[in-house]
Amino acid sequence: MEKNNKKIMTGNQAIARGFYEAGGLVASSYPGSPTVEILESVQSYPEVDAHFSTNEKVALETAIGASFAGVRAMVSMKHVGVNIAADPLMTFTQTPVRGGFMIVSGDDPGMNSSQNEQDNRNMAKFANMAVLAPADSQEAKDYTEIALEISETYAMPVMLQITSRVCHGRCLVEVGERKEAIKEEFPRDVPSYAMIPPNTLDKQYAMKDRLERLAEGPEVEVLNRIEKEENAKTLIITTGLPYFQLKELGELDVPVAVLKLGMAYPLPKTWLQQQVENYEKILVVEEMTPFIENELKLMGIPCKGKEYFPFTGELSQEVLSNGLRKAGLLKENAEKEVEASAEDTSVTPRPPLFCAGCPHRPVFDILKKSKVMVNNDIGCYSMGLFPPFEASHSLISMGATIGISSGMLKANRKAGRDIPLVSVIGDGTFFHSGMPGMVNLLNHLHPEDNLTILILDNGTTAMTGGQKNASTGKRLPEKEKHVEITQLVEAMGIEDVQTLDQFQYKKTSETVKKAIATPGLSVLVMTRPCALHFKIKEPVYHVDPEVCIGCRTCIKTNCPPLRMKGYEGQEKMKSSIDPAMCVGCSICAQVCPVDAIKRREGGEQNETN
Repeated sequence: MEKNNKKIMTGNQAIARGFYEAGGLVASSYPGSPTVEILESVQSYPEVDAHFSTNEKVALETAIGASFAGVRAMVSMKHVGVNIAADPLMTFTQTPVRGGFMIVSGDDPGMNSSQNEQDNRNMAKFANMAVLAPADSQEAKDYTEIALEISETYAMPVMLQITSRVCHGRCLVEVGERKEAIKEEFPRDVPSYAMIPPNTLDKQYAMKDRLERLAEGPEVEVLNRIEKEENAKTLIITTGLPYFQLKELGELDVPVAVLKLGMAYPLPKTWLQQQVENYEKILVVEEMTPFIENELKLMGIPCKGKEYFPFTGELSQEVLSNGLRKAGLLKENAEKEVEASAEDTSVTPRPPLFCAGCPHRPVFDILKKSKVMVNNDIGCYSMGLFPPFEASHSLISMGATIGISSGMLKANRKAGRDIPLVSVIGDGTFFHSGMPGMVNLLNHLHPEDNLTILILDNGTTAMTGGQKNASTGKRLPEKEKHVEITQLVEAMGIEDVQTLDQFQYKKTSETVKKAIATPGLSVLVMTRPCALHFKIKEPVYHVDPEVCIGCRTCIKTNCPPLRMKGYEGQEKMKSSIDPAMCVGCSICAQVCPVDAIKRREGGEQNETN
């Protein structure tokens, strides 16, 4: 939808547009919710080189190189991705930026799709970077352009901190024309760009100086604003989406002024002290950690915030109204009205499921029946932790499963425990950060340790939307360059490596169980592609109710087309298959103990399809 020079955009799309209009030329990323759409949107602009990288560290380094070469660059990732990128980031911030550089951190209050809730404003302060925090799509676009300008003006990287709802929320965004911003080629200036002692000592002072100049610069008036109200004795300081949540509550029961911070760090001390001097009470409304609250207190500005509002989760209108009531700014009935409204819009929760035909399903069915200790990794296969499988027992971060299993084996050996372990990791995660753990096993694994590693090679980064990874090419018609995981693992010096088709259920089950029972290291590469991304559809199956004994063995595979139902003339419930959902993976037929599940006419069962 377009209105004159305005378009409806998500926050992610708006960042992409802002980067394009600001003359950005190189964008890199590693896919992770809530920021995946940023790079996918940038890819629609042919002027920009935009690609996903193997992991966030490599993505950051790609953008650093582009900035060194004098063009505007952007790297985007979810908040935990900044941890992966932290090593080069913490050193890069010491160098003078040439082409404008922006790192987008997709923070996730409430952990809707993340394993933790870290607040990367703290990371940015740690790295001596400025932080801009947009509240909607228009600000996301505007702040992107301002961030790149700040980066070049003050020669520093800038973080754009955007949260999940701002990433995916939509509003009208004013669009403009692209401008070019290319600087001279990279200078051979070793003291500025080779960060080794003694070059780094002066950089500590340079980082401090540029932050102080920014806090007193003209950007303060552009990014921060105060909305005054007559007779107000209370000032609410807020940033990001909570600003709009606050505005939607309407007038409070006492007059308040609102100060919206677009620049969350560094805070402009002189300007803020002038703004707050006429107010008796200062309340900080922010999601996650008390970052702004603590910064204000360090400046000697008395304020309260987390005394009334939670330190975790999103600041919904319900949560916000509860805090304002505790602070004496809202009456009791205002909270009840918001709660009633929230109840009216509630929805029935839906548990996560593997897709129909997902190649991970038989793997976790086998692991559940094996009753073995499993350390999981991050991807679609994380759902192996949930009912009905509950086959996995730990999950920490991308690529961690192999190292964790190595440590557990060491501990068990010292404690005199002989416990076989299984590590499960996907192909994209293996390339992202699993390979170092695999190499580490060569000299760390005791000959009597029993570790089975399952690499689920489905040919895509499935959980974040099916982006390519290093093994995707072998499944494409044009056969792009790709990595054969089996050959890669063998080249690492690991001898027991097998390739399996997990839709050959019986063979896979026997191989997995044998590996678990055999001391030493076994690596099993599961080769079935993602059914959703590669649009796999085989002839469907059906249940013969005359043969079915209602044992629910097929139902326990947790395939969406399967359910129990009553049949005419049958006393007990029998299984059934929805033909509209079935993709013909055959797993249900293979686990059926009485051969009651058959392909419909016109299709022959073929386990190797």
